[in-house]
Amino acid sequence: MPTDAIDRTRALLLQARRIVALTGAGISTDSGVPDFRGPDGVWTKNPEAEKMATLDAYRRDPMVRQRAWQSRLTSPMWDAQPNAGHAALVDLERSGRLDTLVTQNIDGLHQKAGQSPERIIEIHGTALEIACLRCGARQPTAPVHDRVRAGEVDPACREVLGDQSVCGGILKSATISFGQSLVAADLARADAAARHCDLFLAVGSTLGVFPAAGLVPTAVRHGAVVVIVNGGPTEMDSLADEVICGPLSTSLPALMEGLLRAGE
Repeated sequence: MPTDAIDRTRALLLQARRIVALTGAGISTDSGVPDFRGPDGVWTKNPEAEKMATLDAYRRDPMVRQRAWQSRLTSPMWDAQPNAGHAALVDLERSGRLDTLVTQNIDGLHQKAGQSPERIIEIHGTALEIACLRCGARQPTAPVHDRVRAGEVDPACREVLGDQSVCGGILKSATISFGQSLVAADLARADAAARHCDLFLAVGSTLGVFPAAGLVPTAVRHGAVVVIVNGGPTEMDSLADEVICGPLSTSLPALMEGLLRAGE
């Protein structure tokens, strides 16, 4: 992690007044949350697990749903705590420079770290809620997980509808699965943020998954400075004004040094 690159990037952050951050799985790996496609990723180790994240297979096959519920119960996500990288982005917000944080992560660690929920766009949804695929009702995850632990292998929606009938629809984590559309309002808000920022900070993402990765060229087209901070090369390094490669839990705090004092 070259000191001169850190210094140059910190200077860019100090000059910025409207920063948009995009975070990917890499910011949470130091918290013990595995990514999906990395060397130790969930789908790398168990390609069958990808079916559980495919909407058509999840709707069609009760066995896929049963495996998905058991996998959710044992996810390391539930015990994960924010790391220094998450805390650094909270410092960025407290400095008055962070306009919007778009995250591809579903783990809720940004909120747990103290990031303002109103600044966060969870572009791929959240694992902290459960959604019904029939009526659209949402609820916290914990009560549904308790039902699974109590013996319901494929819990159904208990929402009472207008005619007083019980919905009975398929329940799923409120995350965006393969074959499922992203929320249009979230996409529009993220695109608008990228168009109006003066600095776009991409953190912990390989920038290979669209449409989230497309926010980088959008920011470039509208004149923003682009900084990429990641553990390894990304697919958009050539678009960046600065690229910082190294562990995020050390590089991000280093970048934020002095920002809070400058924002006072």
